[in-house]
Amino acid sequence: MASLRCFLRSGKNAVSAVLRREFHRTPPAAVQVTVRDALNQAMDEELERDERVFLLGEEVAQYDGAYKVSRGLWKKYGDKRIIDTPITEMGFAGIAVGAAMAGLRPICEFMTFNFSMQAIDQVINSAAKTYYMSAGLQPVPIVFRGPNGASAGVAAQHSQCFAAWYSHCPGLKVVSPWNAEDAKGLLKAAIRDDNPVVFLENELMYGVPFEISEEAQSKDFVIPIGKAKIERQGKHITLVSHSRMVGLCLDAAAVLAKEGIECEVINMRTIRPLDAEAIETSVMKTNHLITVEGGWPQFGVGAEILARLMEGPAFNYLDAPAVRVTGVDIPMPYAKILEDNSIPQIKDIIFSVKKTLNI
Repeated sequence: MASLRCFLRSGKNAVSAVLRREFHRTPPAAVQVTVRDALNQAMDEELERDERVFLLGEEVAQYDGAYKVSRGLWKKYGDKRIIDTPITEMGFAGIAVGAAMAGLRPICEFMTFNFSMQAIDQVINSAAKTYYMSAGLQPVPIVFRGPNGASAGVAAQHSQCFAAWYSHCPGLKVVSPWNAEDAKGLLKAAIRDDNPVVFLENELMYGVPFEISEEAQSKDFVIPIGKAKIERQGKHITLVSHSRMVGLCLDAAAVLAKEGIECEVINMRTIRPLDAEAIETSVMKTNHLITVEGGWPQFGVGAEILARLMEGPAFNYLDAPAVRVTGVDIPMPYAKILEDNSIPQIKDIIFSVKKTLNI
């Protein structure tokens, strides 16, 4: 009995000593979310928040979406709010615009924005112009969303970037997210907006995981439309891009940093309205500008940025001509080696930076 008492006493002292010791604690792992899941969360939260919100498009319901972006939503919200449509973009886009005019808040998914060409009359003439033509009496709160730009191995008819196409039209807001935080915050803002919003995703980004902040995990998290974000601070040259190209710019900036070249990388987030002020402020600091986009060069997003820069106060701060890095001015080839040479690569951005800085 005495020995048992002794053991218990010593055990108690040992436990208390262990509790007093300070163990090395690793910081909690940051939450990683794929772009696909971020979009899914945004729609789920807005469907739950506002009963006027609904999703329609090809295979969005029972199949969980062609890219699984709407996974689980049909089981949760049912046939009335997650609606599978026939393969007729002109038809279901028209239904969505009519529903928006009637007071609902539709999310119209195009399986790819290349197919939105079938519905472009509904997007431009019905959605974008009605608020103006009704003297402000008839808002059209609708989101047109889906993958945009080049994917992989889908050739000429499925590889176009529509950022310049839709941002050309007054009455539309055009959004192009890069990472998971962009995707969630901007999609929630787009759904809540009373204007028609074209929301350009990227198929190659759907499965890419990103760390998201604690703030972004909140159901109240939104990113204001029309505001760019500086993803990396720098002092020698400004790189401006949107969607997947932001990641390439950051990769190029990391390589150039090893050579002493500090690039400032701006994630546009929104194409229309364009945050020209953020770009001008950066150029006034770095005195050099390169725009990077996956779309064609003629009348593209980069062309607009360069024109705005020349017309504004930042032009006098440039120490070298501003430069565009774009997709090649041809229909997208099918062969992989030709495809790779038709869209900007990291080496193209690095080459343009060194040429602009005369290095």
